[in-house]
Amino acid sequence: MAIEASNETGGHRRIRLGMVGGGQGAFIGAVHRIAARIDDQFELVAGALASDPVRAKASAKELGIADDRAYGSFEEMAKAEAARAYGIEAVSIVTPNHMHSPVAKVFLEAGIHVICDKPLTTTVAEAEELVALAKKTGRVFVVTHNYTGYPMVRQARAMIANGDLGEIRLVQAEYLQDWLTERLEVSGQKQAAWRTDPARSGAGGCIGDIGTHAYNLACFVTGLELDELLAQLSTFVEGRRLDDDVQILLKWKGGAKGMLWASQVAVGNENGLTLRVYGSKGGLEWAQENPNHLWFTPYGQPKQLLTRGGAGALGEASRATRVPSGHPEGYLEGFATIYAEAARAIRAAIAGEKPDPEVIFPTVEDGLAGVKFIDAAVRSAASRSSWVRMT
Repeated sequence: MAIEASNETGGHRRIRLGMVGGGQGAFIGAVHRIAARIDDQFELVAGALASDPVRAKASAKELGIADDRAYGSFEEMAKAEAARAYGIEAVSIVTPNHMHSPVAKVFLEAGIHVICDKPLTTTVAEAEELVALAKKTGRVFVVTHNYTGYPMVRQARAMIANGDLGEIRLVQAEYLQDWLTERLEVSGQKQAAWRTDPARSGAGGCIGDIGTHAYNLACFVTGLELDELLAQLSTFVEGRRLDDDVQILLKWKGGAKGMLWASQVAVGNENGLTLRVYGSKGGLEWAQENPNHLWFTPYGQPKQLLTRGGAGALGEASRATRVPSGHPEGYLEGFATIYAEAARAIRAAIAGEKPDPEVIFPTVEDGLAGVKFIDAAVRSAASRSSWVRMT
C-alpha cells in the first residue's frame, strides 16, 4: 500500500501498468517492459504473467511485483485491480494471439486502458467487437505496431502527407526472416511452437506474425487504404500447419498498386523489413536494419540520404528521437515511442481531455484493419489466389 500511495505524489506520476503474459520463457514481454520504462512514463505494479498460476507468481516475484498483486489469472487481476483505490490504469497484453481478445475485453469492461500486441485478434468478428467496446467504454486502445515509432518512418509519413512524392503510384513492402527455415516448432522452442499453431496463432502464420507489420507500415506511411489483394500463402517446411511465406499483389484505393512479400524461410535474412514508396514526383526507401536512414529521390534529381539528426529532418522525426545524431537508435526505442504516445493519450483520458493532435499510435481500428488483411489473404489463397476485396 505504501508503494501505491507514493505513486500519487510529486509533479510526475508514472502510470500504473499491469501485464498479462510475458512471464518466464517469453520474449516479447521483456521488450514491452523495457519500452514502457525508457521514457519513465510507466511503472509495472501488477501482473498475470502466465497461464499457469504457479509460474505466473514466480515470474512476478522475479520482476519485483508485490505478492498481493501477482495474479494467477487475468480475470482475477482485472477484478482486483479495478477495485483498488490505486489500481492499474493500463494493461499491456503480451500473450499469444488467441488470448488478445478475451483479455482485452475483460480489462476494457473493467475501465482499464489497453496496450495490446499485434495482431489484434484471430478473427474479424472479435476485432470488430473490441472496436465497439473500446468506443463504448472510452478507453485508450493501443496496438503495438512498433515500427511506426521509428523517427525516419514518421519522417516518411510527414513527407508523403506534405506532397513531396506527389500522387502515390507504387507501394512495396517486405519483411524477410529465416528463423523458421527448419521445423523449429518440434524442438520445444516456445516462440516457434505457438506461432505455428492455428489454435494459438489464428488462421495465418507468417502473415499474422510479420506480414501484418509490413502491411501496417505501408498504410501508416502512405495514408492509403487497401481495396483488393491477391495472395499466395505457402508452407515450404513439411509438416508445418501454417504459412511460412507470403506473396501478395495489392490494389490501393485511389489507383496505386503494390506488392507485399513476407517470409520466415528466406535464408540469409534476419529482420529485413523494408518499405519503398514511389509517386509522381519522387520516391522513398526505408529499411529497418538501417533505421536512421531514409532515401529520398526527387524525380530528375540525385538520390538524397536523409538521416535522423541531419539536415531535412522534420519535427515529426525529431519528436521521436532520444539520443544524439550518429548514435544507434532502433527496435527498443521504436517500441518506446508507442508507449510514450500511449502515455500521453492515457494521461489526457484520465484528465478528461483529448490528446494533442500530434500524438500518433496504431489504434484498435488499425488493429481491425490488420485482422481484415489477414482474413482477406487467407480467403484469397484458399480460392486459388483470386482477387479478394477487403471487407
